[in-house]
Amino acid sequence: MRDIIEQSHAQSNPGERAGIIGGAIMKAIVQEQVGGPEVLELREVPEPEVRPTDVLIRIAACGVCYHDVVVRNGIFRRLVHRPLVPGHEVSGVIEKVGSSVRHLRVGDRVCTLQRRSVCGYCRECRDGFEVNCTNREFMGDAGLNGGYAEQVAVSENCVAVVPDSIPLDQAAIVACAIGTALNAIRDVAKLRLGENILITGASGGQGAHGVQIARASGAHVIAVVSTQAKAAAVRELGAHEVIVSPHGEDFSPSVRAVTGDRGVDVVIDNVGAAIFDPVRRSMAKHGRWIMVGALSGETAPFNTAQMFLHDISLLSAVSCSRRQLEDALTLVERGLVRPLVSATLPLSLAGRAHADLERSGVMGRIILKP
Repeated sequence: MRDIIEQSHAQSNPGERAGIIGGAIMKAIVQEQVGGPEVLELREVPEPEVRPTDVLIRIAACGVCYHDVVVRNGIFRRLVHRPLVPGHEVSGVIEKVGSSVRHLRVGDRVCTLQRRSVCGYCRECRDGFEVNCTNREFMGDAGLNGGYAEQVAVSENCVAVVPDSIPLDQAAIVACAIGTALNAIRDVAKLRLGENILITGASGGQGAHGVQIARASGAHVIAVVSTQAKAAAVRELGAHEVIVSPHGEDFSPSVRAVTGDRGVDVVIDNVGAAIFDPVRRSMAKHGRWIMVGALSGETAPFNTAQMFLHDISLLSAVSCSRRQLEDALTLVERGLVRPLVSATLPLSLAGRAHADLERSGVMGRIILKP
């Protein structure tokens, strides 16, 4: 990958190139087109506009999520508008507050939800499903206001204060990697004490934290990883059983063996269509199958009778609410879940972070620091 730092410095008058006439500028990773990691370029762009309900955050860290990868390579296209600054897992310190902000102050240590804003008044928001707010703005999918930057503007209703005991580097990944797993396990699957739970992609960002949440919930935790090298680490996180299954292999016989042929009551599936059949064969009757992060773009044909006759529920958890973020921060503060940051890179190496993530060589999350 070309050296985007040198490219940025070599280009003359970057502020003029970005359409800035006066005003403050900041450094950010900008994506103008679909492609490989090389399309992520370090540039100077205008500081974000702060709306009345917004806070301006000086970013301390931003997590790198697989969602960022599928936006970059064009698999995910819904409401994506370029040029954009990627990133939706942010922590930092508030530098400015909008005129309508009531509960946050300059100097507060905060982390964000995956969204820039939710409206608070649509049917989904009123019913407690703000993750599906009709008027939501997902952060990092459109425009130059994402987390791979020095600053970001986020609505007050999408921000939570970080307890002093939690480092900001860890706080960045709490919403997406821990809050989403908490939503899937506690609030969607409604996991019960003593149940068998299967977590696929268990070494990844959401999987590794899902293992910890499931263990803390009193479940019997069965984890699936793709290599032997990841098995010991996942077992240390709390998995009772770890099944090593290279991509494409059917792991359901192993799941059946460790559950006395009953199968699992809950699946937290962080992989998606590529393992649809092994997951289906691993499930007990009346099982709950929760899809998390299924963004590969692949399809999975199946016989509906196989789901119907076993009374299997197929559900999803796409992100987390502010309440779930606050609960996730409490789990971290109490030591029940440990945010797993595997690498810390400067913004200029965002492309390397994406390449590492695509190789499936990442345990937990990579974070970028301005």
